[in-house]
Amino acid sequence: MEDARLILGLRRSGIRDERVLAAMTLLSRADFVPDRLRDIAAHDEALPIGEAQTISQPFVVALMSEALEIRPGDRVLEIGTGSGYQAAVLHLLGADVYSIEVREGLARAAAEHLQPFTGPRLHLRIGDGFAGWPEAAPFDAIVLTAAPERMPLTLVEQLAPGGRLVGPIGSQDEGQELVRLRKRDGGPVETERLISVRFVPMTPAPLQS
Repeated sequence: MEDARLILGLRRSGIRDERVLAAMTLLSRADFVPDRLRDIAAHDEALPIGEAQTISQPFVVALMSEALEIRPGDRVLEIGTGSGYQAAVLHLLGADVYSIEVREGLARAAAEHLQPFTGPRLHLRIGDGFAGWPEAAPFDAIVLTAAPERMPLTLVEQLAPGGRLVGPIGSQDEGQELVRLRKRDGGPVETERLISVRFVPMTPAPLQS
């Protein structure tokens, strides 16, 4: 019932992609948050998941999923697996999902949350999101769930012609914007600003000693 109210709220907030709404209807956000937060998991707000990270507000997850324009069979790179919720939405949209998480503890927890989706269309890795996943590139879409101050050129280069990249950019002090980049075939990368947001910073993997 609570999840049904959440989906209704997303419609009222302007989410129009019926495939995104259907995918989120099939998920219970409570399965992706710590046990102590299960009772408020269906609230439309970001929630802590440990290690100073959050599961994004459902409206933002829906908006990013809509902006990615996922088609079944698309190869999609996610930077920041977090709780696994966004990866589950992408999987239900029919994408071949490659998801990277820099924090080992979160990556292992997300793998447990994503057990129902284990199969040939879900690929998880512990690693540095700034490097992307070059051996699986090019990607039809890339989504960032943490904010770099500047968009990493490495990720833009891993977009296929016609590809879309959606993610926050900027700092928490100076403000962040959710943007969509389109890589035109043979042309320049186009940038579209969507909304103001507040995400945790995107951090590189620690240097190995």
